[in-house]
Amino acid sequence: MKILDWYILKRYLFTFFMMLLLFIPIGITVHLAEKIGKILENEVPLNEVLLYLLDFTIYFAHLLFPLFLFLSVIWFTSKLANNTEVIAFLSSGVSFSRFLRPYMIGSFIVAVLAIILGLFLAPKASEGFNDFSYKYFKKGKVAVETSNVFRQINDNDIIYVSNFSVKNNTGYNFTLEHFENNKLAYKISASNIKYIEADSTYKLTNYFKRDIGENEDTLEIIKEKDTVFDFEVDDLIPVIYAAETKMYGDLKEFIAKEEERGSSNVGRFKLVLYRKWSLPVSVFILTIIAVAVSSMKRRGGMGVNLAVGICIAMVFVFFDKVFGVMAEQSDFSPLVAVWFPNVIFGILAAYLLYNAKR
Repeated sequence: MKILDWYILKRYLFTFFMMLLLFIPIGITVHLAEKIGKILENEVPLNEVLLYLLDFTIYFAHLLFPLFLFLSVIWFTSKLANNTEVIAFLSSGVSFSRFLRPYMIGSFIVAVLAIILGLFLAPKASEGFNDFSYKYFKKGKVAVETSNVFRQINDNDIIYVSNFSVKNNTGYNFTLEHFENNKLAYKISASNIKYIEADSTYKLTNYFKRDIGENEDTLEIIKEKDTVFDFEVDDLIPVIYAAETKMYGDLKEFIAKEEERGSSNVGRFKLVLYRKWSLPVSVFILTIIAVAVSSMKRRGGMGVNLAVGICIAMVFVFFDKVFGVMAEQSDFSPLVAVWFPNVIFGILAAYLLYNAKR
């Protein structure tokens, strides 16, 4: 690798990590200032606070990874352009494609870090961050889907509760339908279902069971009934952020299981899965856009390049959030929602790169 490559690559990585080191403490300070009242009110142990801040650091860095990279590349490339270093490089016979090579090497290194972060570090950090938040900051609220839980728990059984309270482990308007050979064999319903943690049983209030017979049905009506089911209480309260806390292999199995159960959160879970690979690709796309935008010396200096870069970054975030919400709350494809911003900005990157070469 030649001197030019080392020079740009070192500036690329140094500026990126400096951007992280500058903004992450600011994010921690602002977040801690916002939450310090509840931390003191709940008398949270210091070791738990420190672990939470570590989880928040990883969670925050992973969430804003592309933006940090984009702004750092624009920053140091604009400085190169203002110091006429880019002109000197290109005037010496170096083509723009050759000038771009160390940026691509840097992008590859950062993309590998993004994969490691997304597959291994971020899931554990997300679990700690969300658990701490719901334990101390959101008392009285739950990180679960508490209304209209309808899911298939195995090949033969489907359950439903209109809502579930994690405070007293009680669900309301419970129904279980058991099928054999694609025919309804029996149906159980109750006004309340309460999970008894001591012996892992369920107490049903206003218990009603209908066994479907060939000629006539058999009814069983009891005021209260204690029984055991094949499903766990977690099947009645699926955690919304569960996908964010799982490693890649476990996440794929989890999504397959949730699809079989008919979970309404499958779209949200698939977004998490697909973003683990779309994020590293966006590193290359945003780097190309940043270099193409900031490699020219402008009359307004670095301020113009940064303004243009921030606008592009905000549009990228806007597309990502809008399509993400569409996938979570409708039948819109999560795969399209995740990759559409990359496709659009990939086309923009190709256009800007073509004009920059000219």
